[in-house]
Amino acid sequence: MNDARFERMGKGKGFIAALDQSGGSTPGALKRYGIAEDRYSTDEEMFDLVHAMRERIVVSPSFTGEHILGSILFEKTMDRTFAGVPAGDYLWEQKSILPILKVDKGLREEADGVRLMKPIADLDGLLVRAKAAGMFATKMRSVIQAAGPAGIVANVAQQFDIGRRIAATGLVPILEPEIDIHSPDKAECERILLEELLRKLDEGGFEAPLMFKLTPPEVDDFYRPVIEHPAVLRVVALSGGYSREDANKILARNHGLIASFSRALTEGLAESMSAEEFDQTLLDSIRSIYDASIT
Repeated sequence: MNDARFERMGKGKGFIAALDQSGGSTPGALKRYGIAEDRYSTDEEMFDLVHAMRERIVVSPSFTGEHILGSILFEKTMDRTFAGVPAGDYLWEQKSILPILKVDKGLREEADGVRLMKPIADLDGLLVRAKAAGMFATKMRSVIQAAGPAGIVANVAQQFDIGRRIAATGLVPILEPEIDIHSPDKAECERILLEELLRKLDEGGFEAPLMFKLTPPEVDDFYRPVIEHPAVLRVVALSGGYSREDANKILARNHGLIASFSRALTEGLAESMSAEEFDQTLLDSIRSIYDASIT
């Protein structure tokens, strides 16, 4: 992996566009875009429709490396094309946007206040494919719902264990132990999580720098020790169900933290829009997220 890509992600101005809705979240994404469930009857038809939405976003003149550092792709998207070009190649070569692959396969049922990741079948094979497809990094999500130390320790341990396997291939692992924004003890979850992240980071043993995707904290700049840790390339924030306006306000108060928004990025976009309306709405969204990310 060349230094230019590390330099861009580590020091560039901008944010990450998350276009990685998987099977469970795709119907909701399509509905917000104006495509009802009666428009498709199979998973394949559903994924064709969401790919068309993603392709419209990615090929838009508003979607460029001027504001966007990277874009997270679903596995099926990595295997497809944008404008006739393999997805990863199109993003990097045409847009100067680093392609990132979502590798997790969903969540287990809640236990000890957390939802760990389901097993990732043939992770090694997936990582080989990711490198061949030009991916820069990977992303995997688990969820923290309550401030139980045992659950949070297990959640972080799973993220780091798989992250080490990913880093060994030269891909940059983005660890995402998301804290549910509706957790009644969110601040305590954050305290335990920060302590555990720093403990695991200080253990070292990674062959590539790490990134983290975290829920915006209750206390501004709370994750600054992670952002400044020498083993960390970048820390990004998920929108977590906040509106784009609210997510941007919180993000702007957290210095050095940049966005990795999905729902907040596509908020307001509709299939029925003209090209001009679509591109302008997308540009307004991108600019507002970019402005909040460069504080």
